[in-house]
Amino acid sequence: MARGDIPQDSYHLVGVSFFILGLGTLLPWNFFITAIPYFQGRLAGPNSTVVTWSTNHTGPADTFNFNNWVTLLSQLPLLLFTLLNSFLYQCIPETVRILGSLLVILLLFALTAALVKVDMTPGPFFSITMASVWFINSFCAVLQGSLFGQLGTMPSTYSSLFLSGQGLAGIFAALAMLMSMASGVDAQTSALGYFITPCVGIFVSIVCYLSLPYMELARYYLARKPSLAQGQELETKAELLQSDEKNGIPNSPQKAALTLELDPEKEPELEPEEPQKPGKPSVFIVFRKIWLTALCLVLVFTVTLSVFPAITAMVTSSTSPGKWSQFFNPICCFLLFNIMDCLGRSLTSYFLWDAYFITFMMVFAVSNGYLVSLTMCLAPRQVLPHEREVAGALMTFFLALGLSCGASLSFLFKALL
Repeated sequence: MARGDIPQDSYHLVGVSFFILGLGTLLPWNFFITAIPYFQGRLAGPNSTVVTWSTNHTGPADTFNFNNWVTLLSQLPLLLFTLLNSFLYQCIPETVRILGSLLVILLLFALTAALVKVDMTPGPFFSITMASVWFINSFCAVLQGSLFGQLGTMPSTYSSLFLSGQGLAGIFAALAMLMSMASGVDAQTSALGYFITPCVGIFVSIVCYLSLPYMELARYYLARKPSLAQGQELETKAELLQSDEKNGIPNSPQKAALTLELDPEKEPELEPEEPQKPGKPSVFIVFRKIWLTALCLVLVFTVTLSVFPAITAMVTSSTSPGKWSQFFNPICCFLLFNIMDCLGRSLTSYFLWDAYFITFMMVFAVSNGYLVSLTMCLAPRQVLPHEREVAGALMTFFLALGLSCGASLSFLFKALL
């Protein structure tokens, strides 16, 4: 298909769909960590029958180390299953991996919402919650790896939209918590409404995924994944030529000139150096091309997850007790971080205030979002088109590796405080 024949994204529906799918992939993680006061309230007493949003149990009473465990048990399955996804993604159909994961996540979050109404002692409640966290994030790992692999075959604009949706998930969770706290209803009802919200978000994500085959632009890219899409090759030819030597293809001025002079209305011919039917891309060959970008991603999340949210959630307002003290942590820790992270992923600037903690959280978050977006967008450009799905799956694994390293370090940092 010639360049001019590439379908248009009517009403930006494909972009909106991937934005919502990005939102859906991180809703579970963000709704769990933002609800830390709720979980700590239920784990505080001998009979966990009282639901609260505002009790601060980050001191000695936090016998379960909930902040640390929820972070670690979120990231370990993410690490394990993204690694498996990198090698076994061809064994299970993509539709089964994505749609099946979304359905299981929806069911498990419905269970979490139902537990709000169940009276339970702290021990069993903690065990059930941790099991839910483990299994939800296991399926989130499969979901993210599959979607990043799918996005690797599409223009980078859709990867940016997907990452922006992931950044918005934290804002969405923080706002949902603030609305629950300010709703005026009893704490149990507000907590139930809070946990029902991500169920609705996951359901909308399922609808968006099921609608993709009915969108012409999505069909054009996704249906041609087994082969090299000619239109996509034309769009990426310039950036591939810049890194041809790294990809094992001789780079010459004559080849570049001929490529730039191609008529976009004519069907381009494959270069002799590129086989007509490339074999299955090697995970190790792809890793050799993107290892530096992957290392950057690991370091970003190692630093971030070592202190957020396990350490930053312990900070309390220095003002006298009152409404602001109740809303300080949801606003200055979770909402502020996620707004700045979303802005960083969108490559926008940040604002500096006078308060040290707020300033730190803003710079911390915007740099996290920017570096994550940068590494995830650069990796697919460092490999050949037919290797991009593997590159996306590998980068998701290294994202999980960074998250797991950071979650593990959070135990050490908390012990040192």
